[in-house]
Amino acid sequence: MLFHSTYGLRPAVHAAADRLRAAGHQVQVPDLFEGRTFATVEEGMAHQDEVGRDELLKRAVLAVAPYSDQGLVYAGFSYGGSVAQHLALADDKARGLLLLHGTADLDEDASADELPVQLHVADPDPFEPHDWLTAWYLRMRRAGADVEVHTYPGAGHLFTDPDLDDYDAEAAEETWKVALGFLDSL
Repeated sequence: MLFHSTYGLRPAVHAAADRLRAAGHQVQVPDLFEGRTFATVEEGMAHQDEVGRDELLKRAVLAVAPYSDQGLVYAGFSYGGSVAQHLALADDKARGLLLLHGTADLDEDASADELPVQLHVADPDPFEPHDWLTAWYLRMRRAGADVEVHTYPGAGHLFTDPDLDDYDAEAAEETWKVALGFLDSL
């Protein structure tokens, strides 16, 4: 289950899903913004605020429901990583969590017993500062997750999206290589 960023379900998300499918994975790409896409992070965040966090999570849960008995791997780009993390930690059958460019806060009593988690993030990243990532990592470990963090010095926040200024071809290729190895291991 691959969730889009705050930009919405854009061509880069479909291309990523196609790449994963070509490697033999079944991939669903829910559209939490119901067809809306945005040119800037600010526009996307304003839309998120307008729709509301609870409604967006409800849409995500509804999108996941038909597939959840299969034992899903949750994945997402930036904001979509936040959604994926929330759902994976709430799903006893989750097989893995692949976070591309984003994380979310964890409840103190969060449980992720041996859940394989892989994070790919720019270094530095204005949306994922070092102190935040350190706290996130420690909380995920305390929750029982098996966490790997891969950082990409000098890359922009959404460095895997070729349609954005953040794009870094070398970092993107390394991310996909490592992420496909992770998915193949699940």
